[in-house]
Amino acid sequence: MASTRVRSQQSQAGGSSSSGSRQHTAPRRLDSSGIEMESIQHHQEDPGLGGAPTAGIIGAPSPPSRQAWSRDNPGFEPEEEEIMEANWPPASPGRRSVSTTASSSSCSSGGSSSGVGSFAGGGGSGHNPRGGPYPPTPTTDAQRQDKHQHRSCMKQILQKIRILWGTDLMEDSDSSRERYLRNLLREMLTYFSFLIITCILTYGMVSSNMYYYTKVMSQLFLDTPLSAGSHATFRSLSTMEDFWKFTEGPFLNGMYWEVWYNNKSLPDNQSLIFYENLLLGVPRLRQVKVHNQSCTIHRDLRDEVQECYNIYTPSNEDTSPFGPKNRTAWVHTAEGRLNASGYWGQVSKYGGGGYYQDLSRTREESALQLALLRENLWLDRGTRAAFLDFSVYNGNINLFCIVRLLAEFPATGGVVTSWQFQTVRLIRYTSSWDYFVGVCEVAFCIFILYYVVEEVLEIRIHRLHYFKNLWNCLDVLMIMLSVVAIIMNITRTSMVSSLLRGLIENHDAHPSFGSLAELQVQFNHVAAVIVFFSWVKLFKFINVNKTMSQLSSTMSRCAKDLVGFAIMFFIIFLAYAQLAYLVFGTQVNDFSSFQASIFTQFRIILGDFEFSEIEETNPVLGPVYFTTFIFFMFFILMNMFLAIINDTYSEVKADMSQQRSEMEMTDLIKKVKHPPSPWKGHTDAEIRAIFAKYDHDGDQELTEHEHQQMRDDLEKEREDLDIEPSSLARPTSGRSFPRTQEDSEEDDDEDSGHSSRRRGSSSGGVAYEEFQVLVRRVDRMEHSIGSIVSKIDAVIVKLEAMERAKTKRKDVLGKLLDGVMEDERMGRDSEVHRDQMERLVREELERWESNDTVSQVSHPQTVTPVTPRPRPPSSLSIDGADAAANGSGHL
Repeated sequence: MASTRVRSQQSQAGGSSSSGSRQHTAPRRLDSSGIEMESIQHHQEDPGLGGAPTAGIIGAPSPPSRQAWSRDNPGFEPEEEEIMEANWPPASPGRRSVSTTASSSSCSSGGSSSGVGSFAGGGGSGHNPRGGPYPPTPTTDAQRQDKHQHRSCMKQILQKIRILWGTDLMEDSDSSRERYLRNLLREMLTYFSFLIITCILTYGMVSSNMYYYTKVMSQLFLDTPLSAGSHATFRSLSTMEDFWKFTEGPFLNGMYWEVWYNNKSLPDNQSLIFYENLLLGVPRLRQVKVHNQSCTIHRDLRDEVQECYNIYTPSNEDTSPFGPKNRTAWVHTAEGRLNASGYWGQVSKYGGGGYYQDLSRTREESALQLALLRENLWLDRGTRAAFLDFSVYNGNINLFCIVRLLAEFPATGGVVTSWQFQTVRLIRYTSSWDYFVGVCEVAFCIFILYYVVEEVLEIRIHRLHYFKNLWNCLDVLMIMLSVVAIIMNITRTSMVSSLLRGLIENHDAHPSFGSLAELQVQFNHVAAVIVFFSWVKLFKFINVNKTMSQLSSTMSRCAKDLVGFAIMFFIIFLAYAQLAYLVFGTQVNDFSSFQASIFTQFRIILGDFEFSEIEETNPVLGPVYFTTFIFFMFFILMNMFLAIINDTYSEVKADMSQQRSEMEMTDLIKKVKHPPSPWKGHTDAEIRAIFAKYDHDGDQELTEHEHQQMRDDLEKEREDLDIEPSSLARPTSGRSFPRTQEDSEEDDDEDSGHSSRRRGSSSGGVAYEEFQVLVRRVDRMEHSIGSIVSKIDAVIVKLEAMERAKTKRKDVLGKLLDGVMEDERMGRDSEVHRDQMERLVREELERWESNDTVSQVSHPQTVTPVTPRPRPPSSLSIDGADAAANGSGHL
């Protein structure tokens, strides 16, 4: 509406101005954005100055321009004058051209520019900005010009920086499809660069050597038999005696490689596992215990059970010295002093403290230490877990392997073993590839800073509406995770340096790489999540294409149905999980806990199950559980889920086939790659006619003079066509509906939103206003036709109901006639049947008369008698008439 008002003022002023002023007030065409921002800024006049252009800084929008600005960017209304002076409008090709040109001209013109618009003429020499009685002195004027020049240069720099953060959320996607796609393409290319950097960083942290390294170390310590001729390994330990056999046999043999296969000794004070992996420091053996009387014994059995050791909990942990009560193996050490952390085992979670023994650098000394612990009964009934920790380093591939072997001794007796092999790259920047990854890390930090600024700008524009979009929430989550990953990476690097420095100073100490390895593993997990979300975000850009947006449209449309289905699904699913846990949990490992039962049922749905175990556990309930679960979950609920998805997908496909085709990303790329020819859209005959008229020398090329002549002729024809619509009255007699206030507002919005199209609309032979009138008429005609069709459907339904009623009455009359004839044939009195038939005939006649009266009242004025459309005679009406005639005859 703002641009409409400005145009009316310009047309009024243009009627009293000369040809030069007409050229001054002519709207200047910008890019494809279709918004006359430059015209609005330079043509707004100040009424207090007699029509002179308003003096101000170039690029500062006047009040009408701000109205158009706010309408193109809903929710964008700067609050501070400093932001407006910095000239940070939403980045777009059309708007950017005005402010950039103005700022560049002011920055390059030196002191010749006074900050007034180029249409002001003399640079504002006859106007005092302060409104005082005297003009400013030359010194003050020069200072003002220098200050304005500095401000214009700063605006130009800010404008160029502002271009970097031009995204689709900072633009009005409805004003120009091409401009929206251009911004989206620029944002997509930037994001592709970020995705490539992220993939290089994450894939640079891992390699296939990590898997083989872990496999070799696990085979050495987990699959080696306890003794010759025995099949027992660390995986199958069952008693404490087996644990001591492992520590004194396979563990020491795998830990200390002191001689070659030809019995030649390795370098002194070194252990090279597999002759390649250096043992860092010394191994550590640690245990945690619970104290006696940590559980409650029933009073009837207290005489029989003297000692009781409960499961491990922090409150039940034993911290008192035992045995010889000397050294760390017999005296408890707190978790903080060991620089360790808790660990989740198969049975419970254990603290980082306990009783520990650091072994030696040689095999003989370590064997003596283990024998001493065994003889003094270091493991007893109170022991709940024993840890074997050590770290190795392979210089060939620059990888660390932090190993933890855990043997749990639950309160039920026996041994439950578990293990952890963490192969990580802790030392960075040793090769050219590592330095390249380091450069990528710096680029990643720059990208994160860039996206932080972008999200802050978008949140400032859209406020809380920004978080209503799922993709925006995903952007914020990725930024937060990236910042956490950067902090973890810096912390990891500093910790590695300090640990290696301490290890070099003391070779006989145990290196506490456990917390560092855990930090590295968590960093890898965060990086994996970032990469996952980075690839998922690609759907934001490919959803611009209609074919690619089918998945998101299908899922969003069927979300409510899926939520309802999920509630029904999980009610039945959890009921079966509870049943399986209670029935099979004591004997089948897959149902040993409620969580295990849930995952086992998911495996059953996918076809991975052991039916024999279920059947052996309970021959009756096992088959019943399995059969009913498969029937309800697989054959019914899963097919309902697929049906919901299929139906919604069919609806989405049908809707997309009816949608209007819009400009796609591929069309924009083709347009950039192959720019349109200036003769595109013209036939060969038209091109030959142009050359025959303007190509005077016959060289099949138009010179500058010939081009100018053709432009003058086209400009003259355009002026004639612009004058023609103004002389024609706007057609209103053909409108089917009265013009309302909403129609007026709609016209104003359409006029202001399509100003650029109006300027050239008359060149096609039809005025823009007439085209809009016809469009609205077509829309209203479609609406009217829709209401008429609905009314016709209602009439058809009523007619069908009437025909059913007539059929019912015909049946009743037939039965009455049959009864009367039967009475006459048998010689019985048929007075009752005659009365009923007479009543029915009279009701039918009265109903027909009432229908005729209603039809005459509903059409009181009939100018021309309309012959009713012939309708094929229905058997119902004929039979009804015959029945009435027969009834009258009997009467």
